[in-house]
Amino acid sequence: MAERLVGKQAPRFEMDAVLANKEFGKVSLEDNMKNGKWTVLYFYPMDFTFVCPTEIIALSDRYDEFEDLDAEVIGVSTDTIHTHLAWINTDRSSNGLGELRYPIAADTNHVVSREYGVLIEEEGIALRGLFIISPEGELMYAVVHHNNIGRDVDETLRVLQALQTGGLCPANWKPGQKTLNV
Repeated sequence: MAERLVGKQAPRFEMDAVLANKEFGKVSLEDNMKNGKWTVLYFYPMDFTFVCPTEIIALSDRYDEFEDLDAEVIGVSTDTIHTHLAWINTDRSSNGLGELRYPIAADTNHVVSREYGVLIEEEGIALRGLFIISPEGELMYAVVHHNNIGRDVDETLRVLQALQTGGLCPANWKPGQKTLNV
């Protein structure tokens, strides 16, 4: 049986990544925590696929909204940083990513994907998992689904904002609405 992650300290990570400026560097949960940032960590299966660029680009195009919410976005696959850079350097009209506003990390040893429960062991790739981690390192939200379905940026932003209220948010809650009084 899978171990529960939500409500516990998130597995710590440090990974090689292609940064927004296209340089190689590192990303870590500890750095985001030191800077008082929320972390939106998402996994996708592979570079140079068809569904992945739609959501990676959608998140990048809305990056300012995450930044306004003191959140850092980090994408992760089991591909190498060199493959990531080649995909970023490929024009969007050719199924590439083009310019990205946040880092894409390489989990080539599969440790982080395994710790977050998204690794498809027999294929060596990750499921589509998305995790929201508080500045204190608590994993507050997790969703994992089949690789055929891209994620919804509006829903990710809505959940992040709901978590940041610290209140009880009813079904269909939207930013600006009242939370429940108990």
